[in-house]
Amino acid sequence: MRQDVAALALPDDVRARLDAVCDVPDLVVDDFGRPEARKALARTDVLISGWGCPAVDERVLADAPRLRAVLHAAGSVKHVLTPAVWERGITVSSAAPANAAPVADYTLAAIHLSAKRAFRTAGEYRAGRPQDLTVSPATGLLDRTVGIVGASKIGRLVLERLAGAGVTLLVHDPYLEAADADALGARLVSLDELLTGSDIVSLHAPLLPETRNLIDARALGLLRDGAVLINTARGGLVDTEALAEHCAAGRIEAVLDVTEPEPLPPGHLLLTLPHVLVTPHIAGAMGTEVRLLGAFAVAETERFAAGERLLGEVRAEDLPRIA
Repeated sequence: MRQDVAALALPDDVRARLDAVCDVPDLVVDDFGRPEARKALARTDVLISGWGCPAVDERVLADAPRLRAVLHAAGSVKHVLTPAVWERGITVSSAAPANAAPVADYTLAAIHLSAKRAFRTAGEYRAGRPQDLTVSPATGLLDRTVGIVGASKIGRLVLERLAGAGVTLLVHDPYLEAADADALGARLVSLDELLTGSDIVSLHAPLLPETRNLIDARALGLLRDGAVLINTARGGLVDTEALAEHCAAGRIEAVLDVTEPEPLPPGHLLLTLPHVLVTPHIAGAMGTEVRLLGAFAVAETERFAAGERLLGEVRAEDLPRIA
């Protein structure tokens, strides 16, 4: 990982836990080709990776004959680990469960602010056109319907946080059973039913070939007037230009922490609309929160050393269905 990432992910108290369970060289690298990195790899049993880690491929594995586990102190491992890692039987873990909480909290905040029309009214306020929506039936979260697309770790946390908030919850996930949806306090529905029936739609699905542009022009047309689309998952889930057209027409609103492309080019229509909030991929762990990822990876190291089940294990068969 990068040096600045290591400083946040492995502060002194977290590093002390790591030192207590294994022999850790005082070495942080972002280039496996460096002589000191290759020397360290030769005697490495466990590799802790993070943001800025180069690909762990056949060449790296050849320098690491003892490697038994890669514990990723970040979310997705898809851009870090090549199939060769699993083919060699190396255990893989991701800190995605730890990263899920900040994303869920961001999403919940976006849901509450969207229900109060905070972004639209803030734009009008800046333009000198303050609106009083105190008694408007278009505002407020109570008695609204919130649709969650994807019962992922994050999607489930959002559902849990909305339980008891006085909202109706819908969920769409092709891998979810109706009984599991009921246990989450939601009703399992088709994507079309979710889109037509929700006041707020929040995306939490992985970006896969079959989910690219899942929310296309047709799907956006199903949203009711005044609906809000929230995307903290992957920008490629949404047809960006179709979304821009619907938002520009004033029919729907959006909160986008991810976009396609990312970042959007300066002056893009979505960046100019007062009822659209675009943030630069900040929903996940940031700053002081990065220690959550490092602490998770260290806890996984402790479990691995003790022969216990890893909470963030990523199996080869999981890859087609995860972000």
